[in-house]
Amino acid sequence: MIHVETLGEAAVGRVVHGRIDVATRGPGFTDVTAALRSFLRDNALGDGLLNAFVSHTTASLTVQENADPDVQTDLLDALDRLAPRNRPYVHSLEGTDDMPGHIKAMLSDTAVTIAVAAGRLRLGTWQALYLIEHRDGGRHRSIDLTYVGR
Repeated sequence: MIHVETLGEAAVGRVVHGRIDVATRGPGFTDVTAALRSFLRDNALGDGLLNAFVSHTTASLTVQENADPDVQTDLLDALDRLAPRNRPYVHSLEGTDDMPGHIKAMLSDTAVTIAVAAGRLRLGTWQALYLIEHRDGGRHRSIDLTYVGR
């Protein structure tokens, strides 16, 4: 489930803040592109930049291919090889999935900026914005949005 909320607009120029709430089901990719498009459509925006920031230390954002789900499988496998769970990490109070989640978030991005033209995301044909969940179990993640433009 994805919930989009517009939080306000600045008086100088066009700056709009919003938030996307995302429920995840464990490690994997959640496509949030439709929610970004909805945010832009609801705010009748022109040209500018949209910044998305995930305010969590064990989740991240990425612009990646949206055509072949095998890409996501391979990317998750690569992250698991770079930050395996079976390593004896010093930080272990929150479970065996926590420290690898921190490492995976550090290796990817917590913020992404995408160009907007005539109110539309300037993503490539095979691109989408994904929230990547790095922890086990269902979680609720928030993505803060800031649009700057006209």
